[in-house]
Amino acid sequence: MADDILLSVRHLTHCFRLSKRQVLRAVDGISFDVQRGEIFGLVGESGSGKSTVARCVMNILRPTQGEILFNGVNVCDAAQRRANKKMLQTQRQIIFQDSASSLNPRMTAAEIIAEPMQINHITTPRGSCRAEAEFQLHYVGMDASYLDKYPPELSGGMRQRVAIARALSMEPELLVADEPIASLDVSIQAQIINLFKHLQEEHGFTFLFIAHDLAVVRYLCDRAAVLYHGKIVELAPTAELFSNPCHPYTKALLSAIPIPDPRKERARPLVKFDGKGLRGEGRLEEVSAGHLVWKEAET
Repeated sequence: MADDILLSVRHLTHCFRLSKRQVLRAVDGISFDVQRGEIFGLVGESGSGKSTVARCVMNILRPTQGEILFNGVNVCDAAQRRANKKMLQTQRQIIFQDSASSLNPRMTAAEIIAEPMQINHITTPRGSCRAEAEFQLHYVGMDASYLDKYPPELSGGMRQRVAIARALSMEPELLVADEPIASLDVSIQAQIINLFKHLQEEHGFTFLFIAHDLAVVRYLCDRAAVLYHGKIVELAPTAELFSNPCHPYTKALLSAIPIPDPRKERARPLVKFDGKGLRGEGRLEEVSAGHLVWKEAET
């Protein structure tokens, strides 16, 4: 039903102008809906357009074509955006991949978390911005001793938790998580993923979760869309996507998921997607942050 849809993206296209004659079409006419209370995954290799979609949803980038409806408001329309400015600023929050650049190094954790409340003139339920910041830090697994610490004094995992606490201080309906664990150690990744799952189960937050790690998507997301060269090539419930992939690119991505047993990992045949279909045997190797490179099988 329409009332259950929080975010609706319709025929979204975004182009980057590289020069007077060259234009890069990063997102090419994609459409999808995110229902209230679900975690919707957007997956694909590096350069597929995932982060561009996130920035368009948050009005960081202006789409070339298409429309984005959030709570029935077309955020691509300047008049509607102005009329619903406070709602859009508070009910949509984004968590960036690089916490080092998304947090002001000259502000303490307490000031960073309190800043959105001060900008939007929100009365905190706990009496003061500092008390609210302490509560939010505690909620993401940090104690009050971190309130007066600056981002350079924190580890990557702690900085990301501060970024999450800042987003949660607005109690948003939609959280856009743009590869929030990609730069973290594996043990810290597990803690952040479990935190996201807890937030969704306890508070019913809606997530647009962007990642290239398919194992994380399988564990966390209710539905997932596979993005290839700016186009959605497959969209399905996560369990169905992993058990019965239909598109050749999805099959190629799934075949690249590593198997913990090194013997099975070395022995299994992998498939290649060349933009048209599957062909040959060999191995897809991840050379950097989700970028897949094909290695031909040895003869």
